[in-house]
Amino acid sequence: MSGQSGKLPPDLVVRGVQIFEKFLDDAQQQALLEDLRKVVSAAPLFTPITAHGKEMSVRMTSAGKLGWVSGENGYRYEATHPRGMAWPSIPDSVLDIWRVVGSALREPDCCLINFYDATARMGLHQDRDEANFSWPVVSVSLGDDALFRIGNQTRGGKTESIWLRSGDVVVMGDEARLAYHGVDRIKAGTSLLLPKGGRINLTLRVVT
Repeated sequence: MSGQSGKLPPDLVVRGVQIFEKFLDDAQQQALLEDLRKVVSAAPLFTPITAHGKEMSVRMTSAGKLGWVSGENGYRYEATHPRGMAWPSIPDSVLDIWRVVGSALREPDCCLINFYDATARMGLHQDRDEANFSWPVVSVSLGDDALFRIGNQTRGGKTESIWLRSGDVVVMGDEARLAYHGVDRIKAGTSLLLPKGGRINLTLRVVT
């Protein structure tokens, strides 16, 4: 089965990855940002450490039943923030996006929140720490433009890149669910949404 609802046609499809351009208008972006500030207040951003002991260039936190963490024990989902508190609930404004482009059959267990400053990057990787790959991954962009690279289901080979802008939503499902992907750079000053600049990326996943 496919977890995608298929109710709304995407504006663009690249290697099976669906891109919904300007899915959120300016007012919706601002309202979503206010909801995310409440999440970050309850579960502050932290700098994750890779399994090799190196700090990642993004800062992150999560909402939902589970949060994504990284450290010397590897990449995994945990029920609590590194400081010990439970993750806040996923805001309704975020779940509304999932229900339209992701699935109406089941809600995500995790909303990973990544903050990119102008120097942050995310190397090519697969989202494969989840138990069932039939559910899509839904990604929401807020703030400065990001150069998003899409690869193959195995490492290597040619890739394609696209600029994601504030309000864009990406869905990786079906044949694109395990595609390698990453963020090569942030174009500073391309959005006024965040007063100090930068980009917020939300990633919604069904984990269990």
